[in-house]
Order: sequence, then structure tokens, then C-alpha cells
Amino acid sequence: MDVTTKEQGVSPPDGAAPNDGARPDDGPAPRPGTGPDARARTRADSRTGSTSDAGTDTGSAAGADAGTGPDGRAGADRAADARDPHGHAPTATERVEVDEPLLAARVHRPSDLVRLLAGMLGIAVVLSIAAFAHGTTAGLEADISQGTGRAPDLLIKVAGLVSSIAVLLVPVAFAIERLIKRDGLRIADGVLAAVLAHGVTLATDLWVSEAAPATIQDALTRAAGAGGALTDPVHGYLAPVIAYMTAVGMTRRPRWRVALWVVLLLDAFAMLVSGYTTPFSIVLTVLIGWSVAYGTLYAVGSPNVRPTGQHLLAGLRRVGFQPVSAMRAEASEGPEASEVSDRGRRYHVTLEDGPPLDVTVVDREQQAQGFFYRVWRRLTLRSFTTRRSLQSLRQALEQEALLAYAAIAAGANAPKLIATSELGPDAVMLVYEHLGGRSLDSLPDGEITDGLSRNAWEQVRALQSRRIAHRRLTGDALVVDRFGTVILTDLRGGEIAAGDLVLRMDIAQLLTTLGLRVGAERAVASAVSVLGPDAVADCLPLLQPIALSRSTRATLRRLARERADREREAVLESSRAAKAAREAGAPDLAGGSAVDRKAEKKALDDALDEAREEDLLSQIRQQVLLIRPQAPVEPARLERIRPRTLVSFIAAALGLYFLLTQLAHVDVADVVSKAQWGWAGAALGFSALSYLAAAMSLLGFVPERVSFLRTVVAQVAGSFVKMVAPAAVGGVALNTRFLQRAGVRPGLAVASVGASQLFGLASHIVLLLSFGYLTGTEKTPEMTPSRTVIAGLLTVAVLVLVVTAVPFLRKFVATRVRALFAGVVPRMLDVLQRPRKLVTGIGGMLLLTGCFVMCLDASIRAFGGGQTLSYATIAVVFLAGNALGSAAPTPGGMGAVETTLILGLIAAGLDKDVAFSSVLLFRLTTFWLPVLPGWISFNFLTRKGAI
Repeated sequence: MDVTTKEQGVSPPDGAAPNDGARPDDGPAPRPGTGPDARARTRADSRTGSTSDAGTDTGSAAGADAGTGPDGRAGADRAADARDPHGHAPTATERVEVDEPLLAARVHRPSDLVRLLAGMLGIAVVLSIAAFAHGTTAGLEADISQGTGRAPDLLIKVAGLVSSIAVLLVPVAFAIERLIKRDGLRIADGVLAAVLAHGVTLATDLWVSEAAPATIQDALTRAAGAGGALTDPVHGYLAPVIAYMTAVGMTRRPRWRVALWVVLLLDAFAMLVSGYTTPFSIVLTVLIGWSVAYGTLYAVGSPNVRPTGQHLLAGLRRVGFQPVSAMRAEASEGPEASEVSDRGRRYHVTLEDGPPLDVTVVDREQQAQGFFYRVWRRLTLRSFTTRRSLQSLRQALEQEALLAYAAIAAGANAPKLIATSELGPDAVMLVYEHLGGRSLDSLPDGEITDGLSRNAWEQVRALQSRRIAHRRLTGDALVVDRFGTVILTDLRGGEIAAGDLVLRMDIAQLLTTLGLRVGAERAVASAVSVLGPDAVADCLPLLQPIALSRSTRATLRRLARERADREREAVLESSRAAKAAREAGAPDLAGGSAVDRKAEKKALDDALDEAREEDLLSQIRQQVLLIRPQAPVEPARLERIRPRTLVSFIAAALGLYFLLTQLAHVDVADVVSKAQWGWAGAALGFSALSYLAAAMSLLGFVPERVSFLRTVVAQVAGSFVKMVAPAAVGGVALNTRFLQRAGVRPGLAVASVGASQLFGLASHIVLLLSFGYLTGTEKTPEMTPSRTVIAGLLTVAVLVLVVTAVPFLRKFVATRVRALFAGVVPRMLDVLQRPRKLVTGIGGMLLLTGCFVMCLDASIRAFGGGQTLSYATIAVVFLAGNALGSAAPTPGGMGAVETTLILGLIAAGLDKDVAFSSVLLFRLTTFWLPVLPGWISFNFLTRKGAI
């Protein structure tokens, strides 16, 4: 008896019609650029008779773990080439064609990487507990020993014998079973994982016995016998067995999984009650084997068992369709590729009788794409702004089906879902009616009319009338059919019963999407004509990059870079033209008169004003404010925690932990009582002198006249700014703002600060190398540089080679260097024409470094360490610490500077107590004490309008 489509639980396709003369043997016409090298064309049979017994052979048709042969293809792929789901052999007239990219034999699955990271995190947690919770671990071991000590000796001996035999027999039995099924690649992966796990086990045993803290050693080992020998921290045979079993996939088979866990638990019980191990050792062994297995699978790749086009055709036949051909849609390229990578593979399927279909296939590995990005967004953003980081296939299938039906019920144009089905245990398919349109991204700008924009807003209005959010209204999600009607696709990431903020995010996203194509004015006008001014005005607080899609943010960043390049080129062109005109008018004047310089400055300002362009989001805000002047514009707080704040907190916590551990071993009262406070006063004086040097180093690269006294006050104010921003960021921002308020044009202010930073970097490197060279010669009569300098130079050379060899890094560095030279180098050339300014700037930099070195030296002498280190050594330690402090993301380099200075002074031969106290005094005089004067100076300059 035939089973109809209705009996299968799905609706038959509406409006079935003859298929435009398509024949089973025809298939799709070849496209340009496709051929045997780019496409894998496979043939299979197509039943044209009844659909009886549909779905009874799901395993073979859907590719359910059928193994992999020597050619790298899953066994189900080979079976599908020869038979249909019912086991019938193909005939000459019953064939279908699949046109799709050749799938790789092996794939690097993101899920394996996630499991690897989870295992490494588990290992870190176990070692941390063992290191810092010694009382807990000791009590746990005592309780377990007391409980297991009551077990009968006979039971212990039987369990040990059975487990020792079974732990070897089970993997061998599974290997034989896999080899019989011609799945040798899995066995090879398992053997490789076992070998690597054994190596990691040996390395861990060596580390625990030789270098690990005593608390970790106590938690992972115990005395074995009267000789004082310790048990192995990690079991040399159990970890490889676990790695092997995991890599070959035993845990995915219920019967083998049960056997595996019974054997492991029995073996762990036997070793535990026999006194050959500890609970933490067992846990660590399991985690190492598990982590090594998934690390191996991710590194070498897993056999590709993703469903192919033939599995898709078999699945379509199970739900009542008779496919003739299937063509894989081209993958997206550009910034949106990573965002849509988890939305499945799409096929255009031609039927034997009826209109064509659009089919989406989603498997577990594609769904896991972008997992880490979504986790990061979920951690840093509020919950309503992100979707779930990872869904099961069943959840993804149900959500997309629900959204498809809900969108159509709301009156919006959306693809009609007509069937769903599983393709084995790791994939699902969704069958839609064919749209036959083009995405908004593929349309030329001239074809995007106001009527088309209004139609897109009408679809959004229909969704929002039923509280449905799309969550991704980008150009590739808006499809325009041949009648000019907009259809909303990619509904899987949507949400029903959405809140107001999420609905307003949809409006902000579509405003930006249309604004990128037709401009802000037309985008806002079409939105207002459909939604009304109030609804559009309410989305302004959500009109910020973080609320937009990933591809939209990438486009906005690209446009911002292009806009900055145009502004810079316009200013440079105007500057060159002004200089040429000045030289032509008065060639005998080197610098030109004051009137000429003012005229040149005015010309540059005019050129910048003409070239300045507002970003798209600002343009949209202005257009909305013209309609609703009272509209809210304050951005909504979408971030739960800023990434910089999170990194700063972690770095500060690590630095504080290091300092506190060092402080625990220092008798602060004794050290302070013996301090020479005269040298402490000298350190404070050198710290105060450094602000005069900082003002000189800045003004030396500013040709315009700026008050020296106010510049000194601005440098003192920078001490307060460093408390809330990293050292390299806060000072640059404050100096740039100060110069702009002092009358320097914004572009030139940025260039002046950039030139100062560039000269400072160069002098820093030269001084570090010079003093490093001297530290290697001060104890030897011949001029032999220190090994540290040689190692540093070799490291720099290797980094340069790596950057020049990797295209991505080479392009990244070239872009940054080009931008730097485009703005800073012309400013440096202006400074070179004024020798006094150049001497002031370079002299200020040298004086600044000298002040800090003398401050650190005075701090060391204050605690009796002045005769231990030379000035060259102190200079090297300070320059290295300052460099790391500038790179650290913490405010003022907090934690990084202290750690580097303390370790550097100890390595140079200074006593630990003296080094710790000296660094604390140095940071007190240069970082903490200036905070109050910095706050006063900051408020003073703010009241005067100087910053």
C-alpha cells in the first residue's frame, strides 16, 4: 500500500505543475566556471513509482555513521551511488543529478575544538584545586580511603583482575569491529591519539615529580610501599586507552559506551581501593585522555560524514517528492560569510512533477560555526541582544519552522515551509517553495526604488504587529522576486514574543541596511511613511554599531577607513598646494611670514571642512531629528561589560595576586624602618622634574605657539587620566585634546602627538639596545654585547620575517604604517625645519627617560641597594618595564610595570626585599602620589576650557 505525503505528516506542494520540460536525465545546465575540477557530479537512481515503505531505511539513506573507506567518503555515500533508500538498483532511465562542490574528505569540526578547550579548562581547575585547596583535597582523600577500606579483599582482587583484562580487550574488540566494516581511518586516528596521550602522560609525570608545587604532588600521588616511592600522578596506560576510545568514536555508540564506562569505573575503583592512586589523579587522567583525543581529531580532521546531495535526494523521496536534479547554491563571500556560515547549505531542487524547491540542509558542524564569537557576545552583551550560543538540531529545526509559520500568519512575505525531515542523526533539512528572486545585496543601486524600500518596511511592520523580531535584516536576508515584492528570509535567528528593545533593534538594522544602499534621507523617509515618525524616533538609542549585525559593522568600519583616507588626502593636497604657492611667491623666505602661515592654516582648515564626511549613523540620526527634534538620542546601554574592562580586570587581578604573594615574604616594617628618607625625597624630586621633561618632549613637535606652563599642567593632569585608561591611550588622548583646545588644528594635533610618540618609540628602542649593550660589557674587558640584546635582535628579525611572509600580517602592518606616514611624516618634516623645536623635543625625551631612571635609582638607594646595580642595568630594567606597562591594558600599566620591574631587579642581582620595596616607592612617587595633583590640574584645565 502506498504511503501518501499527507500520511507522512507534511503537506503536498501547492500548485503542482509540469516541470517546464525537465527530464530526469537533463539536470541543471552547466554554469560558467564549473566543471569536473570545481564540482563533483554524481548519479543515483530516482524512483518514479509508489512511495511505499518510505523512511524504513533511514540509516543508509541519511548517512548515519556508515564509516569511511579508503577514498575518504562515508560508506553511506557509496551506498547511495548504487541504491535508492529502498534498496533498488538503479536503471538506465531512473537517474537524478546533483551539482554541488566537492566535500572535503576530512573536516576540522568546531565541536572538537570546544571539547578540547573544555578539557583543558577542566585540567586547569583540577590543578588549581589541588594547589590552593590542600585541606579540601586531603579531607576528600581521607574520606574516600575510609569508605573504600571496608570493601572485601576478594571483591577488590576480582575487580582488579577483570578491569585490567577488559580495559585492553574492549578497545581491541572495537578495532576488530571497525576493521571488518572497513573503517581503518578511525582506528589510525585512535592509535595516534593514544601515542600522544602517552607522551603527555610522561611529561605530566615528570613535571609533577620534579617541578610541581608540593600541594599538587600530594593531591596526585601517594606513598606506595615502605620504600617511600610515590604512585604515578597520571596512569600511563589508562589515559592512552581513554584517548583511543574517544578518538575512534566509541562514546557515540550506546552499547560500546556502556561497556567503556563500566570498564573505566571498575578499573578506577580497583586502583583507588588498592591504594595505587588518588581521586584527583583519576580525574586528571580522564581529562588528559579526553583532551588529547579531541585535540588530535581537530588537528588531523575527522572523516566527513556530512550529508551529501544524494542523502538530500533520498530524504526528499521519503517525504513524498520526486526530485530530478539538485544544485548547490553558491556560498557567500565577504564580511557576511562568517555570519551566515551556520545557516546551512542551500540547494535548488527540480522535481519530476511540480514547481522547484529551495532546500536548506543544516548539520551539527555548520551550526557550530561562529560558536566562540556568539559566546563572547553573550558574555559581554546583555541577554536580550544575543541569541543562544548553541542550539541542538531539533531546537534549530523547530525554531525556524515556528518562525516561518508565524511570519506568514502575521501577513509578512516569507518563504513557505512545506516539509521538514531528519537526514540521519547529525543533520536536518527544511523544504521551502522556490522563491526565484535576487537578494537586496545583488541588486544595483538604481533598482532599489522608494517603493521597494517601503515594501521592505511593510514586511517589518507585519512582523512587529505580532511581536516577531527578525534579528538579522541585512541585504542578503531581503529577497526581491520578479514582481518587485520583498520577501524576508533567514528567519532562524528570529524571536517570537519579542521585547520592545529587540523590535527597535530590527528597525535600526533595516535603517542602516537601506541607508548603505540608498542613503540616510531616503531610508528614513521610507521608514517614516510606513511605521510613522514615533516608531522610527524610538530606535535612535539602538542606532549604534554594537546593536547591528556583524557584516553591517564590518561594512561601516570599511567606510570609515575610506572616509578617513579621503580626508587625509584632501588635507595633504591642500598643504602641498599652499606650500607651493608660498614658495612661488617668496622663494627667499625659508619659513614664510606669519601672515602666510595663517593663510596656510586657514586653507587647511577649509580643506578639512570640505572633505569632512559624517558617518552613516550620524546622518540617519540627523534625518530623524529633523522629523522629531525631541527624539531620544542617548545610546542605550547594551554592553554588560566592555572587553577592555574585562581584560583590565583580569590583568590587574593577576598583577595584584603576584604583588600580594611577594609582599607575604617581605618584612615591610623592618625594611621601612631602615629606609634612607633623603633618597626618597630625591626620588620624589626626580618624579616632579619628569613633568617638565614631558612638556618639552611634546612641544618640541608642535610648530605652533603653545603655553609651556599650561602644557606642564596638562602633563600633571595626565597622571589622573592614567587611573582610568591604559598608559599609552590616556596620555595620547589628553595631549591631542589639549593641543586642539590650544588652537592647533585637529589633524595637525593628532600628527604632532603621533610624531612625539614615534620619536619616543625610536629613542626608547635605541636607549634599550644601547644600555643593554653596556650591561654586557661592564663586567668584561672586551666589548662583548649581552646575550639578551642578541636574543632580542634575533627575535625582532624572526618577527619581521614572519610578518613579511604571511600575507594577512603583511597587509595589516603595511596599512597601519602607510596611515602613520601619511599623517605623521609631513608633520615631522615641518619640525625638522625648526632646529630649536627638534632639539627641545629630543632633549625632553632624553631628560624624561633620565628622570625616571634616576627616580628608580634613588628608590633603590633609599633601601640600601645603591652599590649593587649600575646605572646601565637600572636603565635597562626601567625601559623594559615601561615598555610592558605601555602595552598592558590596565590603567597606568598597573600590575605589569610592578611585576616587570621587580623581576628585572631580582634578575640583575638585587635582594628580593630591597627590589620589592624599591619598586613600591618608585610607583608611589611616579604613579600614586601624582593622582591628587593630577585631579586638581584636570579640573583646572576643564574650567579654563583647555581640555
